[in-house]
Amino acid sequence: MDTLAAAPSALKLGDADNVAVAVRALGAGEHILGVTLASDVPAGHKFALKRVATGDPVVKYGQVMAAATTEIEPGSHVHVHNCAMADLRNGHAAAGASLPDMPVRTTFEGFARPNGRIGTRNYIAVMASVNCSTTVCHAIAAAANATLLPRFPGIDGFVPLVHDQGCGMANAGEGFETLVRTLKGYRDHPNFGGVLIIGLGCEVNQITLYRPTEWTRERFQTFNIQEVGGSRSAVDRALELLEPIAVAANRDERTILPVSGLVLGMQCGGSDGFSGVSANPALGVASDMLVAAGGTSILSETPEIYGAEHLLIARSDADTGARIASMIEWWRDYAARNGATLDNNPSPGNKKGGLTTILEKSLGAVAKGGLSPVAGAYAYGERIDRTGFVYMDSPGYDPVAATGQIASGANIMAFTTGRGSCFGAKPTPSLKLASNSALFRSMPEDMDIDCGAILEGHAGIEEVGETIYDALLDMASGKRTSSEEFGYGDNEFVPWKIGATL
Repeated sequence: MDTLAAAPSALKLGDADNVAVAVRALGAGEHILGVTLASDVPAGHKFALKRVATGDPVVKYGQVMAAATTEIEPGSHVHVHNCAMADLRNGHAAAGASLPDMPVRTTFEGFARPNGRIGTRNYIAVMASVNCSTTVCHAIAAAANATLLPRFPGIDGFVPLVHDQGCGMANAGEGFETLVRTLKGYRDHPNFGGVLIIGLGCEVNQITLYRPTEWTRERFQTFNIQEVGGSRSAVDRALELLEPIAVAANRDERTILPVSGLVLGMQCGGSDGFSGVSANPALGVASDMLVAAGGTSILSETPEIYGAEHLLIARSDADTGARIASMIEWWRDYAARNGATLDNNPSPGNKKGGLTTILEKSLGAVAKGGLSPVAGAYAYGERIDRTGFVYMDSPGYDPVAATGQIASGANIMAFTTGRGSCFGAKPTPSLKLASNSALFRSMPEDMDIDCGAILEGHAGIEEVGETIYDALLDMASGKRTSSEEFGYGDNEFVPWKIGATL
C-alpha cells in the first residue's frame, strides 16, 4: 500500500518532468513546488516548473508530450496557447517499477461453456445480418424480454445486436471481412447462452456465412424475414425459435472458475488531465494483477496511442512490435487518405480538462496497460488466442473500439473517464472508473469507482488498482454495475465501418 498522507495541490509525475499537474484550481501568486504561479491554473491543467525555450520539449510522465511554441517561464500555465504537437518521442520504455505478485484472489463465479470458454453473463443474442433487419430485431428482443424472460430467471436478457452495414458494400475486401469477423466474434461470445440471427434475404451479408462452429442446434437458429411472411410473422417465428434456446440457456449455472478465463477490455473516454494520473495507471495495476493471475487484458484505440507506441513496442517481441508499428503506419495512411491527421486529437472536452496534445493523451492512455510484456497484437475483432496483456487495433471512438474488443473475446470491461462518459456494452458488463472525485460525486448514477482518492491523498495508485481488480472479479461473478442498472448496452454495438458505401 502507498497511502498518501495529505491531498497535494499539484503533482510532478516523473523525475524528468518540466511541468506539474494542478490537482485543484490554483490561483495566480500561489507558491507551489518551488515556483510562483503567473496566472490561474484550472484543475487538471499543467504549469511549468522551469523555463522551457521555444521549440524545446514539454515533458510529462518522464516522456515528451509537446514542444513549446513560445518561451514558457516557470509558473506559467502550459496548454494549447503555448504548446503544439511534437515529433520528439523517446525511444525507450519507462523504468523503475515492478510487476505485482500473484493476487490472493484467483477465482470467480462464471459460466463454463461447452467449448471451454468462460462467460460472465448469460444473455441470448438477437443479431441482425443487415441494417434492413434491425427494426425487426429490436421488436423480437422487446417481445422476448416481455414474454419469455419472466419465465427463465437464469437468463440475463435478450440483446438486439443491430448495425448500419451488411448491404450497399463490396462482398469482399477489408471492410466486409471486418464486419463478418466482428459478427462471428459476437455469435461465438461466451457471454451468450444462445443466438438467433435474422437476415432480410437479399443482402450482401448473407446469413449462410454464419453457420455455427461452436453451437448446438438447440442454442443457435437463423432465418430471413422474406422467407417467413414479413415483419410481424418474423417476430412470431423468432419467439417460437427462442423458446427452446431459452430453455437450454436457463439450465446454465455459475460455478467457481479460474481468473485465467477472464478477458478484460480496457477503454477510456471523455478523458481529462487527471485520467493519466489516477484512473488509467490504477487500471494498469489491475490489468497487471489479472495477467499475473493468468488472465488476459486488451488495450486498443490505435489513434490514441499514437506518440506512445514506442512504450508498447519496447515491451514486445520482434513480431508483435512490428505488427504494432505497421498498425500505426496504416492509420497514418488511412487518416491522410481521408483528409485527417493522427494529431487532430485531443477533443474540445479533453482540452477543457487539461489535455494539450495527442502525445500527452496517448501517454496517459497507454498507462491502462500497466507494465506487463505485450504478448500479442491482433486485428480488429480477431479472437484472442493467448493469455497475457495484448493489443488489438481499433479506432479511438469508444463504441467501435469496445465492439472490437468484445468480438475478440472480452467478457469484462473497464472504462475510465474524467469528463463523464456514459457507456455500457452488452453482453459484456462495464465498470466505470472516475478519474476525479468531483466527477464521481456529480455523476454517482454512472460511476462505479472513485479513482480521485489518489488525487485527494486518501489512497495510492496500487491500492486503488487492487480495489479495481476486486471489483472486476465481483462484476464477473454477477454483481451489476451502474451502467447495467440503467440499461446501457443495447445501442452500443457499433462495428468498425471501413470502405465505401455503394
